Amino acid sequence: MGWLGPAEIEALRLSLRVSFWATLVTLPFGIFVAYALARWRFPGRQVLNGLVHLPLILPPVVTGYLLLLTFGIQGPLGGPLAELGIVFAFRWTGAALAAGIMAFPLMVRAIRLSIEAVDPKLEQAGATLGASRLMVFGTVTLPMILPGIIAGSILAFAKAMGEFGATITFVSNIPGQTQTLPSAVYAFLQVPAGEAAATRLVIISIVIAMSALLLSEYVGRRVAKRVAGS
Repeated sequence: MGWLGPAEIEALRLSLRVSFWATLVTLPFGIFVAYALARWRFPGRQVLNGLVHLPLILPPVVTGYLLLLTFGIQGPLGGPLAELGIVFAFRWTGAALAAGIMAFPLMVRAIRLSIEAVDPKLEQAGATLGASRLMVFGTVTLPMILPGIIAGSILAFAKAMGEFGATITFVSNIPGQTQTLPSAVYAFLQVPAGEAAATRLVIISIVIAMSALLLSEYVGRRVAKRVAGS
């Protein structure tokens, strides 16, 4: 990466870190929520579905402001967490939180479609053999929805890499701490002679986004074929 400057490398490194943890931490919640929406019928189901997809519709700045109100030092959740040494506002952990929330709908959507494609009769057959719900999910459902989980995770990672509005509102744009790839592009465009660095980061962003989309399709198909073959 000799063609990238130190600030650009740091922004790329931080973006990868933020996106990795955002995807990893939200994945269990994504699977649970996707399964609940696909299989369960309960009061408030449509409300939950709306809340899950709300970050796709709300302006990202609004989402970031809500996160700041909630997880800021004076917020209802941020205050008690700060006393425990867990701080999100103006930290890279806050960037991961914002990125995870913005990417969550894409992850849930992909996993939910995979779950809905599984024939419920297969799960019912496992239950009639005496297997618990957790056992049925782990041995029947999970292997069949693996392509959706992988595709959703990759798409969520790519979305997290490109998150800007909610992140800069919640954690600001601090070089070396919260300045991710999109924030760095914005910062470079605000200074004289910064267009070259911004262009390099734009190229990296496009390559990462396209690679994620292609990888999502490729891995999803490979895993689907392997699952079908087994």
